[in-house]
Amino acid sequence: MSGQSSAPASRRTRVAALVAGGALVVGGVGYTLASWTDSEWVFGGNGTGGPGIATSTFEVEQNVTGALDAGWTQAETAPGQEMTFTPDAIALSPGDTTYASVVLRTTEKSIAGDVELQKAVSAVLLAPTAPEALLWDALDVRVAATAQGAPCNGSTFTAGTVIASGPLATSEASASQRLEAASGSQQQYCFEVTLPQTPRLPDGVPVEALQGLAVTPAWEFSSKSE
Repeated sequence: MSGQSSAPASRRTRVAALVAGGALVVGGVGYTLASWTDSEWVFGGNGTGGPGIATSTFEVEQNVTGALDAGWTQAETAPGQEMTFTPDAIALSPGDTTYASVVLRTTEKSIAGDVELQKAVSAVLLAPTAPEALLWDALDVRVAATAQGAPCNGSTFTAGTVIASGPLATSEASASQRLEAASGSQQQYCFEVTLPQTPRLPDGVPVEALQGLAVTPAWEFSSKSE
């Protein structure tokens, strides 16, 4: 009896040894036992647990109120914010001129960049139809880049830098202007719209055909970060 019981005990000893070694052989096939696992992670932080990698911000804002301690806003789709011309703008006669201004700057958290004025389009993004197209094609525009707070009138175009001049329908800026980061600079633009004494008109169309017409031009300032 004692000789018959020794073999099972010996097999149990070998199985225990294999289990302790991390593998069990059953029927000639080896099996690996489950193991502990562990993971280590890291993240790029800012030293206080917040995000440590981020993009810069480039954002331009405008002011048409003249009160530069308030009134700053953003208008990124047409037609934008209303820039009110001097009162005679809605009653022009040949030879009359009207003025309006806007000031641009970057926002407080923005990086620097450049801004460039584009040619006028209709505020409804459609070409003016007849007879309004007669007035659209007859008007002239000049735009001057000036120091913030400078007057916007006829004298502006000798003191400031004229960046656009010619027919309203085609004139755009000849140069861009720089806006410093974090509201570090303010760029003022003075717009002058004139109905010439002798307006451009199709052959055979009298100047009287311009009476009672109205258009609503809109301008885009296209800006790009440095």
